[in-house]
Amino acid sequence: MNDSPTRYPDPAVRVLQPAFEKYRLVLAAVERLATGCRWVEGPVWFGDGRYLLWSDIPNDRMLRWDEETGVTSVFRKPANLANGNTRDRAGRLVSCEHGGRRVTRTEYGGSITVLADSFDGRPLNSPNDVVVKSDDSIWFTDPPFGMTSNYTGRIAKQELPANIYRIDGLSGVLTVVAGDVEGPNGLAFSPDESRLYVIESRSKPRCIRAFDVVDGQRLTNSRILVDAGNGTPDGFRVDVDGNLWCGWGMGSEDLDGVRVFSPAGEAIGHISLPERCANVCFGGLHRNRLFMASSTSIYSLYVNTQGAPGG
Repeated sequence: MNDSPTRYPDPAVRVLQPAFEKYRLVLAAVERLATGCRWVEGPVWFGDGRYLLWSDIPNDRMLRWDEETGVTSVFRKPANLANGNTRDRAGRLVSCEHGGRRVTRTEYGGSITVLADSFDGRPLNSPNDVVVKSDDSIWFTDPPFGMTSNYTGRIAKQELPANIYRIDGLSGVLTVVAGDVEGPNGLAFSPDESRLYVIESRSKPRCIRAFDVVDGQRLTNSRILVDAGNGTPDGFRVDVDGNLWCGWGMGSEDLDGVRVFSPAGEAIGHISLPERCANVCFGGLHRNRLFMASSTSIYSLYVNTQGAPGG
């Protein structure tokens, strides 16, 4: 769906530090794969079927793009105002739903299992983004963003703090792993799962926090890894080298797109897009294709790295 001629190397892929050179493919350009949405989120790749799913929240649907044919179709409608999505280690779809204020799993046959919808007898806020660890535990953020309007959620009273939760992979027990992040949003593990990164959406400026993961179950040593300045990080994923590929924008055109950070928090690259990017995932045959959910459209770019497992 490219609307303009392709140029190699693509000027939209900008090197901010020499460390990014190795990840840029000179003969790859940004492609627009689908458009016509209102606010896209939660891209997730299904390699066994060669398709991408994502949420179009205000339209209360999930869409599917097939790599083989390039066709976009409706995967689920209504979708309970689904936001973030991922796959568990058994390949099943795990979704954060604003409409039901819950986290669900889609079983192989298509039925839906509720994994979490309350804590201490009170309903969750509006689960936002989710990742699955190698021990099958499910970690998700629960800010109140989906409770403030009827556009991307349902107006409701907030009854719980904006926590980060962990669902145990064996027992299904829900525990709070962090309760002191202002507006927790996107999250991702480092490749070795020794750190959890979380977008803090209500700090001024926004930032990306890093936590140490202790015994695979607890978080300690909260610190700011990235001060976003006038940028707006939202959702992100990590590659096998530990770099953070972050949805970015909202402020000016030169900020819209994906900002790439080293594991040390240094901005090393930027992929410019004509729309603010909310979230990303890696996919394609070799997990070297970056899919970018950006306002009304889905874009992609082949890169010289691969996505880490669990995103």
